Amino acid sequence: MKLSPLFWPIELNGSFIRILDETRLPQKLVYIKVKDYRQACRAIKEMKTRAVGQVLLVMYTFMLSRRQKIDLTKVAEAINATRPTLAFKVLTDMVLGWAKSGRPLEESITGFLKALKAARIQQARDMAALLKDGDVILTHCNVSGSMPLIAEFARKEGKKVSFYVTETRPYLQGSRLTAWELMRQKIPVTIITDNMVAYLLSLGKVNKVVVGADHLAQNGDIANKIGTYQIAVVARYFRVPFYVLCPPPSKLKSGKEIRIEIRPENELKVYQGLLLAPKEVKAYYPAFDVTPAELITRHVYLGV
Repeated sequence: MKLSPLFWPIELNGSFIRILDETRLPQKLVYIKVKDYRQACRAIKEMKTRAVGQVLLVMYTFMLSRRQKIDLTKVAEAINATRPTLAFKVLTDMVLGWAKSGRPLEESITGFLKALKAARIQQARDMAALLKDGDVILTHCNVSGSMPLIAEFARKEGKKVSFYVTETRPYLQGSRLTAWELMRQKIPVTIITDNMVAYLLSLGKVNKVVVGADHLAQNGDIANKIGTYQIAVVARYFRVPFYVLCPPPSKLKSGKEIRIEIRPENELKVYQGLLLAPKEVKAYYPAFDVTPAELITRHVYLGV
C-alpha cells in the first residue's frame, strides 16, 4: 500500500521531531527539526503541519518532553493555547491521564498512534466502499493523505474515481497539497477556485463531496476549513451527497460551542512575501466554519 507523505508527516527521531514542512509544498519536500515543546507549538501556529500532523506532533512532543524531564502540565497548557478550533484538550487530557496511570507513557502513546494509523486506513476503506465506478468527487482543503488512499481502495474494488479540488484560500492547501498528492499517485484531478463550486455542481460535473473535519461536536456538527459550510449548502441544493471524514467527537454539545480561530489579517493580504491587497486595508480571516449535521449525508468515523 502506497501512502502519501502527508498521511504520516511526522516522526520522532531520538532527540528531535522531524516534521514535513507543508508550507513548502509542492515546490520542495522539506523536513524541519523540532527540539522542544516551544518549537512544536510554533510549528502548529505557523501551520508547518496541520490536520493529522498536529495530532502526531502533540503526541511526539509529549514523548520528547518526558525524555527531557519537562513538566507535562506546562506542555499541555502550551499546546492547548496554539489553535483554538482544534480539540487539542481532548488529546492533552488523554496523555496526562496516561502519565498519571503509572503505565509507561511512551508505550501508551505508541499504542495510540498505531491504532490511529490503522483507523485512518480503515476510514479510507470505508469511504471507498461508498463510491461508485465513475464518481467525480469534490473536495476542499486537505485531509492528510486520505484522498489518494480512498482512490486506491476504490481502484482495488474496480472503481475509477476522479477529483475536483478547490484551491482553498488563502493558503491553497487544496491546490498545493491535495492536487500534488493525487497527481503523485496518478489519480485524475482538476483544480478550481473556491467560488466555482456552485457553477460546477449546476453543470452536474460532480456527484459526491468528500471533506475532512477538524472538530466534531456531539450532535454531529463539524468545524472544517473555512468554505466548507457554503459547499455543504450548495451540495444540498443540488442534491449531491456530502460526506465527512470525521475525528472522534469532542465533549462539546454542538457546533455553536466550537471556538473559531481568527488568523492574523496579513495572512489574507500577503502570500509568500507578495502583497495581494492595499497594505492598510482591513481583513478578516476566520480559519474555520461550522457545518450543521443536517447538511451532512454521512459521517465516516475514525474508530480510535
